[in-house]
Amino acid sequence: MAILPDWRPAALKLADGRDFHLRHAWCVGRNYAEHAREMGSDPDRSDPVFFSKPAAAIVQADTVEWPPATGDLHHEAELVVFLAAGGRDLAPEQAAESVFGYAAGCDLTRRDVQARAKAAGMPWALSKGFDQSGPVGLIVPGDDWRPGDDTQIRLEVNGEARQSAVLGDMIWPVAELLARLSREVTLHPGDAVFTGTPSGVSGLAPGDRVRTEIAGLPALEFSIARGRN
Repeated sequence: MAILPDWRPAALKLADGRDFHLRHAWCVGRNYAEHAREMGSDPDRSDPVFFSKPAAAIVQADTVEWPPATGDLHHEAELVVFLAAGGRDLAPEQAAESVFGYAAGCDLTRRDVQARAKAAGMPWALSKGFDQSGPVGLIVPGDDWRPGDDTQIRLEVNGEARQSAVLGDMIWPVAELLARLSREVTLHPGDAVFTGTPSGVSGLAPGDRVRTEIAGLPALEFSIARGRN
């Protein structure tokens, strides 16, 4: 008889040392108006664009390996929301009550792979869902921290500022965003939701040190290591 593998959901660390067992990661594009414009979209006419990452792509690591088959890797600073409950067709108030906690994150994107797929009318899942494509910082429970309209989010590469905004610049705030997502899919405890990135996304290179800061949360820091091929 074949032996089943000893598999468990991915575990991420809270700031207090406890584990959060991750089920799945959802992401949204075009949730900051200026970023939507820099990517060639009209934020006044766009609904949220949702996509996903596998749980295995969400990591807490000091080093992230350059992905294969890409020459243009971009950073995208994001607030990441972790859920303790879920459901379908949630009202914003119900969605807000489903939140467990928050962390700083970075949605890494193989921009050249994405552009080729878009031009050909093909899916671009592998431009977002590759290994280590979703670094996140330590998670802080919602009882200890909540986002505010004036909460600053910024990203630096080698100490140089690349992205800077406030969370109030989101087109869809956290509760409304979760409610919108719950119209499309059933949300579950253990899900993570990347809530979008401000303008200023740009390319990385091997050896770069990336730092994402959201005021009041532990900073996320990692280096880009040269890939294997």
